[in-house]
Amino acid sequence: MKLSITPAQVERVNALIRSTCCNCIKDRCLLLGGGRDSPCIQLLCVTGIFCRYFREAILPSEKELYEEIRNQNERGELKCDR
Repeated sequence: MKLSITPAQVERVNALIRSTCCNCIKDRCLLLGGGRDSPCIQLLCVTGIFCRYFREAILPSEKELYEEIRNQNERGELKCDR
């Protein structure tokens, strides 16, 4: 499941990742990297939430943002093409 986000939400999502995600170190993803130097894919995404870990483990902790994103996707307000 991919969730579409608005440009304004991208900034909030990125701030949440940088402050909360234990897998994101200096904008690099420990899960994707497998010991290699891989960028955090979610920090690169500007149309939606593609990181399953972020979507399931981190985003729900930010209740207001989570509800906003979930509601707009349920109503079909945004389309995530990528």
